[in-house]
Amino acid sequence: MTEITAHHGLFKNTNLHVDDTGGSGRPVVLIHGWPLSGESWSEQVPVLAAAGYRVITYDRRGFGRSDKPKTGYDYDTLTDDLHSLLEELDLRDVTLIGFSMGGGEVARYFSRFGDERVRSVVFASAVPPYLLTSDDNPEGPLSADAAASMTAGLTADENEFYDGFTTDFFSVDGVLKVTEQQRQDAIALAKQSSKVAALAAMASFGSTDFRGDLPRVTVPTLVIHGDGDGTVPFEGSGARTHAAIAHSELVVIAGAPHGVNVSHADEWNRAVLEFLKK
Repeated sequence: MTEITAHHGLFKNTNLHVDDTGGSGRPVVLIHGWPLSGESWSEQVPVLAAAGYRVITYDRRGFGRSDKPKTGYDYDTLTDDLHSLLEELDLRDVTLIGFSMGGGEVARYFSRFGDERVRSVVFASAVPPYLLTSDDNPEGPLSADAAASMTAGLTADENEFYDGFTTDFFSVDGVLKVTEQQRQDAIALAKQSSKVAALAAMASFGSTDFRGDLPRVTVPTLVIHGDGDGTVPFEGSGARTHAAIAHSELVVIAGAPHGVNVSHADEWNRAVLEFLKK
């Protein structure tokens, strides 16, 4: 457990909470989804560490145990935070695994910093290439009305919003695919975020276009997604990301919701470990 300091953006001394298993294994950086924290990788960290990898998680600015500045929730700044992590820990030959919102930082990383430090990447239930439905993005799975409804719901009542959001996050066709305790754990993580950060980050993942970033991903790539994902639907996101990165591999987990790394942890972990061996 440590902290690194991001020295960019309006708030130039933003401390990011980092958990690092250490060791001499190849580094794997896990980038969490919205509105959670690095603790959401509890089903992955011990498994990856036991397989010999050095596993690093961090809490995105505004979330979890990291500082919560009022600005800096655009993807350029968030990706700069990721790069600060790689630089300060001097991580090389690294695999970046981005879940949901975290897939945006993975995509944007190549446009901003290239592949010098990166061995491979995983887009896990991830938001690229572009969520928002628009005239030039008709396949985008997030309508403007749905985005506005999410913003209004979180603004009005955080408790009610996170209760509904985590239910959908872990459900397929109205059936919860995790235990109630696992859902409550996710709510507790969500409530560690600042409301300012949660709203700004929601706007970012909903409206950022990564279609220009994906062709820059030159390293081995895995796209992994649940086919029952109602939060970031596969056809509008994972399927399109796989098509945009010609060399990518695809694993679709049957009957899995958005939070597939928890609901189908064993299957998810096996697929990622197999990819990491390559």
